[in-house]
Amino acid sequence: MIAIEGAYVLTMDGPDIAAGTVLVGDDGAIAAVGAQGAVAVPPGATTVRAAGHALLPGLVNCHNHAGMALLRGYGADLPLRRWLEDRIFPAEARLRSDDVYWGTLAAAAEMLRGGTTCFADMYFFEDEAARAVDDAGMRAVLSRGLVVLDPAAAAKLAEAEDFCRRHQGAAGGRITTMMAPHAEYTCPEPYLLEIDAVARRLGRPLHVHVAETAAEVQGSRDRHEGRSPVRYLHDLGLLRPGTLAAHCVHVDADDIALLVASGAAVSHNPASNCKLGSGVAPAARLLTAGAHVGLGTDGPASTDSLSMWETMRLAGWLAKAAGQDAAALPARTLLRWATRDGADALGLGGVCGRIAPGLRADLCLVDLRAPHLQPCADVPAALVYAATADDVAKVWVDGVPVAEGGAPSRIDTGRALAECAVRMRRLIEP
Repeated sequence: MIAIEGAYVLTMDGPDIAAGTVLVGDDGAIAAVGAQGAVAVPPGATTVRAAGHALLPGLVNCHNHAGMALLRGYGADLPLRRWLEDRIFPAEARLRSDDVYWGTLAAAAEMLRGGTTCFADMYFFEDEAARAVDDAGMRAVLSRGLVVLDPAAAAKLAEAEDFCRRHQGAAGGRITTMMAPHAEYTCPEPYLLEIDAVARRLGRPLHVHVAETAAEVQGSRDRHEGRSPVRYLHDLGLLRPGTLAAHCVHVDADDIALLVASGAAVSHNPASNCKLGSGVAPAARLLTAGAHVGLGTDGPASTDSLSMWETMRLAGWLAKAAGQDAAALPARTLLRWATRDGADALGLGGVCGRIAPGLRADLCLVDLRAPHLQPCADVPAALVYAATADDVAKVWVDGVPVAEGGAPSRIDTGRALAECAVRMRRLIEP
């Protein structure tokens, strides 16, 4: 058993505990949470002295293409369509399965050292992504991206179904799965309906890009009798509880109402949307309307950084600036989106995202003693507006230490980065 004592505990399940104790059982579940001195620490427990630290649930990255760590920075300063067509698609055509293993492992190292314990992935060769997740000790929701442009689209759909069957509950339950039609503009209606039929048959949710750019929305209106991507997917029955809609940058009031009514969740990915010039999602309006929202980084090739600290900060700043409202998206809301609500968006609300008895012990301990975090009048505000990945002291997944002092425990980060460097050259310099 592990006893984490003296930290400022943000349970995301009720009031904060200014000086708390969290007990983690040998089964990897949280056994008890309470004020220091009010929770009995069993003899023989491993004690972590955490005064001067904040303890919060592990961060949840709701939208990623982790294997794209291989292509970090490639095609910088290009808009989405040119970035994809001129840089990314040609490079990805040369991908091998082991490339994705090393790219995902490098991404996992970056995420873990920054306190991210769970991510949703949409990419290729997801068997290798699953192997990397297992080796890293992370939690992940994995999906094989599907596009009809692939000449083997039918075979890839069968591959995606097989992947879901084999990996649901893998890695000791740390891996779950989704079906992933890439987007409305890459999956014509018959293919979307085939994917949806498989998802329904398997009882698995959907992960899909939605309304990322203005051009995408206009294209959908041109193709589908004036219907936006949100309206189109809704009319096909693809928006429902469990569906994860990534981006939702260019959505109007009617779209937002449909997202809320459908029960679908939105992954807000502000850094990617900014870097690719896609626009600024109406995050504050989504919140006010009652939409289910989590936060994501998008892939490391489009954002360069997989830091959820940067993502929280940017999401808040953009909403405040766009609405000229300093109260828009307050710090505690952003923390909730990055933990509890993110877990809910991935169908993991009963597993992680909160510090509560019975949930898995996916935890992030942040050192608050650095100069940029002191003096600390408001812990949630300090975390959102000033903390960085370098402030993360310890990380656990299922109660197992997976990172400490900026170093993942189960990953040879140096080798992973060296493998990525060699493989990137092959992908971009054929």
